Amino acid sequence: MDIQRETIRHLLASLAYRTQKAIRGAGADFPDFSAGHGVRTPIQLIRHMSDVIGYARTFFIGGIFRAEPLSSFAEEVERFHFLLGDLSAHLAAGTAIKEISLTQLMQGPVADAMTHAGQLALLRRLAGLPVPSENFIFAEISADNLGSNQPLPAAPDSILLGKIIHLSWRLRKFFKPTKPQ
Repeated sequence: MDIQRETIRHLLASLAYRTQKAIRGAGADFPDFSAGHGVRTPIQLIRHMSDVIGYARTFFIGGIFRAEPLSSFAEEVERFHFLLGDLSAHLAAGTAIKEISLTQLMQGPVADAMTHAGQLALLRRLAGLPVPSENFIFAEISADNLGSNQPLPAAPDSILLGKIIHLSWRLRKFFKPTKPQ
């Protein structure tokens, strides 16, 4: 598999991870939380994310995709993760992409869906249920795991701990051990 397909697969896995982080433990009322007139609710956002990823799949399998409403938030979430996994499988299998380039796939529907994962996290904060911070550099993200069962944060990030981790990661290039002569 070429590096571009591997990169997009990892981005899809990052999308799966960040989406689950945004909705994990949000509570039963969160799917219908309304931030105001014209703002999508979390359940509408997940359905739209399915639309976007399903649309991306059509460039590999053809046809038209429209995510019809399902009866529960859990079902919407599972459909979204199924679509992520299927899109990733087409990338891994080397399925030919039609009508657009892999770069356009990444800059269009994949980037759009990632934006919506961020909107879910923002809605959590507006609903009074902020998502705990995390240093995503250390997250256990795998292109082989696109399902809803994503790992817990590898490095929960309190403000101080996050700054220490970031600083130590940056400074290690200056303090590389030297070999004795």
